[in-house]
Amino acid sequence: MILKSRHLFLTAIGFGLISFPAMGLRWHHDTDPASSQQAAPAADQSQDQNPMHRQLSDKQRYRAQKALRQELKGPYKKWLNEDVAYIITDSERKAFLSLGNDEEREAFIENFWRRRNPNPDSPDNEFRDEYYRRIQYANDHYAAGEPGWKTDRGHIYITFGPPDSIDSHPSGGLYERPMDEGGGETATFPFEVWHYRYIEGLGENIDIEFVDTCQCGDYHFTIDRSEKDALKNVPGAGLTQYEELNHGDKRDRFQGGGIEHLGLGSFGQGEQSKEFDRIEMASKLFAPPEVKFKDLEADLDAYNSTHKLLQGPVLPFDVRTDYVKVTDDMDLIPITIQLNNRDLTFSTKDGVSKAVVNIEGRVTTIMHKTVQTFEDTVEVTEPSELLDKALDRKSLYWKALPIPPGLYRLDIAVKDVNNPDHIGIYGRSLNVPTYEDEKLGASSLILADRMNTVSSEQIGSGSFIISNMYIRPRVAANPVAPVRFKRGQDLDFWMQFYNLGINEATKSNSATVTYQVTDAGGHVILQNQLLSKDLGAHSDQLTVDKSLPIGGLSPGKYTVTVQVNDAITKQQIAQSAPFDVE
Repeated sequence: MILKSRHLFLTAIGFGLISFPAMGLRWHHDTDPASSQQAAPAADQSQDQNPMHRQLSDKQRYRAQKALRQELKGPYKKWLNEDVAYIITDSERKAFLSLGNDEEREAFIENFWRRRNPNPDSPDNEFRDEYYRRIQYANDHYAAGEPGWKTDRGHIYITFGPPDSIDSHPSGGLYERPMDEGGGETATFPFEVWHYRYIEGLGENIDIEFVDTCQCGDYHFTIDRSEKDALKNVPGAGLTQYEELNHGDKRDRFQGGGIEHLGLGSFGQGEQSKEFDRIEMASKLFAPPEVKFKDLEADLDAYNSTHKLLQGPVLPFDVRTDYVKVTDDMDLIPITIQLNNRDLTFSTKDGVSKAVVNIEGRVTTIMHKTVQTFEDTVEVTEPSELLDKALDRKSLYWKALPIPPGLYRLDIAVKDVNNPDHIGIYGRSLNVPTYEDEKLGASSLILADRMNTVSSEQIGSGSFIISNMYIRPRVAANPVAPVRFKRGQDLDFWMQFYNLGINEATKSNSATVTYQVTDAGGHVILQNQLLSKDLGAHSDQLTVDKSLPIGGLSPGKYTVTVQVNDAITKQQIAQSAPFDVE
């Protein structure tokens, strides 16, 4: 059964803000009155004998913490006040300062980076590596009488990464104001405007302005766009368009006590009314970013007691991700979500049983920058008299996202609308491959239970459509687990190869595609070969789509492998996928 999308729905599920409560854990108390009465005098006696064991007053505790902060030095002081100054939260800083020895500090630092790692199971920490790379870049490019990481540009670069574009005026000089700044010409100090297409928590199309009023290379952040105007305080110079038309006096800019002095005019006044928005943006830009991925929140239980718990039973679902080349700098990532109908809550009305789920997905970079999102409300509908049989089936949801090559994190949340406490969450790293020129490459090998060509009108639209094929993949419980087929079904598989060599004389390729099925012992059960000229003689890209009857296979574990040998480039590449026959 395929989930049918009804309409986009912004679900209230927040990724990474849900942790699972420990089950079956209880506090154990000694209920023997005699033992408790005997223990109390001993404790009092011990405290009387040793004043160091007495409980500290609030003033004493404050003095002790102050002394600890003064003692904190060396690499730990540098780590706290320099390395992570921009991303550590207030609660984390307070927790770190409360630690009593270097062993605890080392454990805290390790957990600090782990909980920000987009792939917590990996021995490498991509977030940490990228973060320190940004610090080095800021020090190399933005130093101005102080290390680059301390400057405003360094702060923004370290926190949000490189902007999508920069409007740079390193020498200042003549400047044609846009109409939202009043129009007209003026001279400016050196300034830069960094543009971000999207910043989490701030929204789309964010412009951040820096100005060097001392003309010494020290660009500082400003929310006053008139600050770069070098003629702002020169009477009769650098007039706005409105002032040039004698509709206002330049002195009027400084009336009213506003942050910006853009001058009168419909555009300028409209922008000045947004000053509170600019103040809010500034506060968010320089605040520590939220930790979006709380997978390892339990590791900091000793330091942070605030948790948002999942109230109901977990809604299980399986996820499959595949990779298909679109262009040299863009891949298509088909995402397939599979749910068991029996795990959903059906409501029945007028002879129709219906389950509804909200699905929200988000792809983010290792520095929490969102690159793709999707939200859907989808439903499974069955006649009431057939519901019992439908509960034994599975339902699929499919979404294909264009994403540039790189390392990302995919987070998905699914909520059962008819049972709001029934929520499932998923998070995993997403390594989108780079298909390098002159290097043989391959897409994912997709095992499907249904595959067929589609009409030209259907290409590029609808679920499960890749290129000119409808491909409904089988989904396993995890990326390395086998998918399951029944003996009466056909095994459909699909795969593409990229960057095959082309003979300059014949303008054609020369490669051999071999596909085979092996059993659990590695014995070849089936093998066949295809020539590249039969799949597209003059193309450097080949598509292999085959349907194999598996009725003759005994129940058991198998593997299908597809390999290409390129006679021109002398390269070969292969992909394998396991499957079970029931």
